[in-house]
Amino acid sequence: MTIDRRTLIGAAAGIALAGTAEAAQRKAPAPWGPPTPAGARDHPNWPPHERFALWPGTPPNALATLPRPDDTMNGPPGQRQLWVRGVADPYVAVYRPARPDGTSLLVIPGGGYGFLSVQNEGIDVAHAMTARGATVFVLVYRLPGEGWARHWDVPLQDAQRAMRLIRAGAARWRIDPAKLGVLGFSAGGHLAASLAVGHDDPVYRPVDAADRHPARPAIAGLLYPVIAIGFDRKGASYTNLIGPDADPEIVARYDTDRRVTRETPPLFIAQALDDGTVPPQQSINMLTAARAAHVPVEAHLFESGGHGFGAAQLPSSMPAAHWPELFDLWRKRQFA
Repeated sequence: MTIDRRTLIGAAAGIALAGTAEAAQRKAPAPWGPPTPAGARDHPNWPPHERFALWPGTPPNALATLPRPDDTMNGPPGQRQLWVRGVADPYVAVYRPARPDGTSLLVIPGGGYGFLSVQNEGIDVAHAMTARGATVFVLVYRLPGEGWARHWDVPLQDAQRAMRLIRAGAARWRIDPAKLGVLGFSAGGHLAASLAVGHDDPVYRPVDAADRHPARPAIAGLLYPVIAIGFDRKGASYTNLIGPDADPEIVARYDTDRRVTRETPPLFIAQALDDGTVPPQQSINMLTAARAAHVPVEAHLFESGGHGFGAAQLPSSMPAAHWPELFDLWRKRQFA
């Protein structure tokens, strides 16, 4: 049985990936229909024509049986969103701006490490940021619960490898490799934070010359992020990434606020205080850790917006809807 996002990551009734605007206006959310195959009429243009694979051949940590694609459309009628599962061959989708400014972002969708919300937190975000001059790379990473050895390291393997391949191809995309940041959402925010503090973690053996490039992001944007994976050991992000009976050292590696140092890149954090899925205290803890380590940080805690609002789900009357503009102003200051 396929579980919808609200069940999967424990969102409250008024906080849905789609229909957030109605929830914010205190209307009853539209009922969700059953998931439908991604070949349905409302399927977005995905993946885009320009994309590249992360690994030559079989990815690291593969077992004998690889996952099979299982993409579905989810949400209320008229507001369906594409969710990606069954990622056996992770890849990066490329979105080029009409007027590139030389900066770039690795965008990491969330989904509780159980699926990838590539429409709401990938495609929509890419459109928002390419309109502001950034070249955007949307990461389609492997899901740890789909059958991989040392599954807790698999998403970070893909994120590190993506950063290195993007830098290796900087001339091809006409980007400055020193101005490559990361922008992650929910569980994707946790992966972005893991990359920010664990970019040098030896989670895979180098496979080619691209792995000589650094994986450290120049900046890290964290939207309604999971920060400490151990904050809810019954939640989907913990269960899917870590699993039962995990070694405490593994859990500690993915409690990202505890690993912030002066070497952590500048951080941008944004979350709604009525988030019913990830406690806002997670963002506050990361803000506190960054300030203690003297890491440049900017944080926006909005009164309302719920969870999973991506870049196009809120009405313009809500301050949280304007996070892309705030993030864009901040990132340009960092790169000035």
